[in-house]
Parts: sequence; C-alpha cells; structure tokens
Amino acid sequence: VQLVESGGGLVQPGGSLRLSCVASGFTFSGAVMRWYRQAPGKERELVAAISSVGDSTAYADSVKGRFTISRDNAKDTVYLQMNSLKPEDTAVYYCNAWRPRWGNSWGQGTQVTVSS
Repeated sequence: VQLVESGGGLVQPGGSLRLSCVASGFTFSGAVMRWYRQAPGKERELVAAISSVGDSTAYADSVKGRFTISRDNAKDTVYLQMNSLKPEDTAVYYCNAWRPRWGNSWGQGTQVTVSS
C-alpha cells in the first residue's frame, strides 16, 4: 500500500492550493479516503472525508465552505481543493485510506504554509 501526497507549499492568506494523493497497492475504489492535518504542537485532526464511490463527503467545521474533497477512481487519486486559506490552515496534510478488514493506511504528508 502506498499513498503519495503532493501539491503543498507556501501560499499567502486568501490564496488557494490543490493537494493530490495518488494511491497504489490496493483497490482504491473500495476505500474511504480522508485528509488529515497536524499543526506543530497539536493533535492530528480530520479535515475531510469522501466515500468509496464519491457520493458522500464530510468536512471539519473549520474548513466547510472553503475546502472541497474529490476523487477520481479511474486515476486512483483523491484531491483536496483549498480556497481562502488562512494562517491557521498551516499544517502537514496527510492522506488516509480506510478499508474494511485492513484499516488505515497513511501517506508521508505534505507541508502547507499560509503566510504573508
């Protein structure tokens, strides 16, 4: 199982970034996909989740209306579109896959820094 995130970087407040996570080594269409983030000194928190077929999504209150999670099962890829970014969105963002029987798998993370 491998999850590889990309798309992080430095952005000014109010800006946008699109994170991608490419999966391999398992049946991507059978997994619930999630994005988590962890800021320095804080616990890892769930940001957004999407069902295996993409018909259901959920978001943390702090990102509702600004972030959008989506997936392309033909490309084994999940995305996180982040708009109207705030300094408090600064964190390492992790891709997570959950599968029945197998549980959680994690990517290595990608740094997002929102600063002027």
